[in-house]
Amino acid sequence: MLKRDAWPLVSILMPVRNEERFLAMALRSLLAQTFREWELVVVDDGSTDATPRLLAEAAGSDRRIRVLGSGGEGLVPALNRGLAECRAPLVARMDGDDVAHPHRLGEQVAYMAVNADVGLVACSFRHFPRQQVGMGMAGYERWQNSLLTHEAIMADLFVESPFVHPSVMFRTQSVREVGGYRDRGWAEDYDLWLRLAAAGTRFARLARTMFFWRERPDRTTRTSGAYSPEAFRLCKLHHLKDGFLKGEHEVILAGAGREGRAWYRMLHVAGVRVSCWIDVDPRKLGRTLHGAPVLAMDQVTPGRIKMLMTVGARGARSVVRQSAFRAGFREGETSLCVT
Repeated sequence: MLKRDAWPLVSILMPVRNEERFLAMALRSLLAQTFREWELVVVDDGSTDATPRLLAEAAGSDRRIRVLGSGGEGLVPALNRGLAECRAPLVARMDGDDVAHPHRLGEQVAYMAVNADVGLVACSFRHFPRQQVGMGMAGYERWQNSLLTHEAIMADLFVESPFVHPSVMFRTQSVREVGGYRDRGWAEDYDLWLRLAAAGTRFARLARTMFFWRERPDRTTRTSGAYSPEAFRLCKLHHLKDGFLKGEHEVILAGAGREGRAWYRMLHVAGVRVSCWIDVDPRKLGRTLHGAPVLAMDQVTPGRIKMLMTVGARGARSVVRQSAFRAGFREGETSLCVT
């Protein structure tokens, strides 16, 4: 048990709002952790159900638990309020409806202790209850859990968010140095990962499944416009213009389907011209789309114009990457997969 004057090694940051149905289970999973030197910083974002009472009872029985209020200002202010109160050098995220494996904190702390160059480590996760998990989310689970190294995570950084937010542990100072959480109209966690990456943070994931992410129709990722495909594209483009596409005024788009056209519209508004399209559909080759020719990959020679690969299907993505490599494009330098 953490003594009153002890400094915790891990601060668990948990924003909650109206989580009376699942909060007890989430708290039990934290109290069952084999690693004990933690504090739980809970920010109650204006709950109107029994959540405040449940939190008060938990704090009254365990002095490691601190409860703060944020006045119902929203998720990002709640996260930043809690982050400012975290005293430990490591922060583990957790939500009030999810479940942590008893060894989650211990294994993440051990990894960070041995790998001083790593700024953020996630763990593999599993959706539950399984009967509510659709094919799309099951595919997302498999994809994300396959990204175990920094290199693999960085290669797919602009595909989708590579981490389930409440599964991560990060160095407190690293996140504070990039400005904490921001509300820009898109996913606050994905925006943070992209800023950390731009700052040179190294990422990792533990292969063992130690976090269980509750699938529910009213989950924020399903109900908030900040997590829509359009919002994610806007977030990606914002960061690309500060990095991979900085100073670029035209691009090649590989993928002339629905996703590619969505990217064309955003790039057009941003003043970035599409010089040509790359596609494998013989019915599209040789045509003109939005004033630019549709070509096969072997008709394009890598040069000064960078390529964005906009193929949405996971199976087709690897095919496009391989053909781009054979054509002489180098991912991260002259080409990038953005979906």
